Amino acid sequence: MRSINLIVIHCSATRADRSFTFEDLEACHKARGFHSVGYHYYITRDGILYPGRPESQPGAHARRYNAHSIGICYEGGLDSSGRPADTRTEAQKATMRELLVSLCVDYPDAEIIGHRDLPWVRKACPCFDVRKWLKDIRFSI
Repeated sequence: MRSINLIVIHCSATRADRSFTFEDLEACHKARGFHSVGYHYYITRDGILYPGRPESQPGAHARRYNAHSIGICYEGGLDSSGRPADTRTEAQKATMRELLVSLCVDYPDAEIIGHRDLPWVRKACPCFDVRKWLKDIRFSI
């Protein structure tokens, strides 16, 4: 079993007015040379949770951190003009919270962060402040 100390939240960096299904994500990642989706979980706008890479396998979502992290991605992250924005639906937020509760039971020492919170990352992903959101929803296990 892998030792997990990070749960990293990402966005798909797709516009709020465009669909990006799990199948789209899978095709995109395979076109980039990955053998499967690089994230362990994907949450579509309607709140449906899709399993990606098995948790037992390192992801392909956070260079230098894949060996000891779980990657979660939500559909969206850009407004209709292509600017970074928190486009999560209420359904996505609820699913994300439920997933995080479950993961924190399995990995009690894991820190939950946004992709942008990792050193050397120079992008807005996941396009919201993960730590602030967790505080706002009073997230705790």
